[in-house]
Amino acid sequence: MSTLLLVHAHPDDEAISTGGVMAMAHEQDRRVVLVTATRGEVGEIHNMDEASSRPRLAEIRTEELRRAGKLLGVDRQVFLGYRDSGMVGTEDNKHPDSFHRAGLLQAAQMLAMVLREERPDVVVTYGADGLYGHPDHVKAHEVTVAALDLLDAEGWQPAKAYFVALAQSDMERMAEMLREAGRTDMLERSSDLRGVPDEDIAAVIDTRKYADLKRRAFAEHVSQNDPKSPFLSMQGKIFDAMMATESYVLARGFTGDAERETDLFQGIPV
Repeated sequence: MSTLLLVHAHPDDEAISTGGVMAMAHEQDRRVVLVTATRGEVGEIHNMDEASSRPRLAEIRTEELRRAGKLLGVDRQVFLGYRDSGMVGTEDNKHPDSFHRAGLLQAAQMLAMVLREERPDVVVTYGADGLYGHPDHVKAHEVTVAALDLLDAEGWQPAKAYFVALAQSDMERMAEMLREAGRTDMLERSSDLRGVPDEDIAAVIDTRKYADLKRRAFAEHVSQNDPKSPFLSMQGKIFDAMMATESYVLARGFTGDAERETDLFQGIPV
């Protein structure tokens, strides 16, 4: 059985950015392995009492991720065991147990153990900018690359490795739609997102059929879901456009015959 392995930073990162390819892989009878570096211990809390939920937030978010993963077809969930580093410039960045401060080799060796066990055909994580610069997203990129280097030195590599990406043309179209709809809240939220040139996009996956599933998976992360979250409140063509595709940059391996792949497993048998 072929395997998709994804490396994410926190619970809920998987649902919106890669939920489509996870559901697609599951539908194709491929194994889906989700590696999450932290349990989101220091994030904002919504829909719950702060005082009572904060001490057990890691436990709460672990269960939320389990439920979301079940919807998306996750066969194995692995936590690397690091502490959430918080947003850029916060005191949580300095915590000795944070993922941000973790030794690169140590973290890479932990991930390499999972890679050796699973021997995935396709590996997915963030690009060097972590999509929007979050310290844990950037570290997930660095650790994944370092772990793949360790396995390469041992004589093994996945058939393909991809970075989640936002194409610049898609970001421009989305910004225009948001302006027309008067959604200045979403324009502000997306101001830190960094697109990549369209010519660098190697795979564009049609995820329209999984849009509702992705939304339901995101909604399982109750403690993180601001009731005003655009992912929960948004309707119509803006939501459809956001959920319609997932784009990826090829980091290692081969592409199929097409100029752009429409399946991360293109050329790889089930």
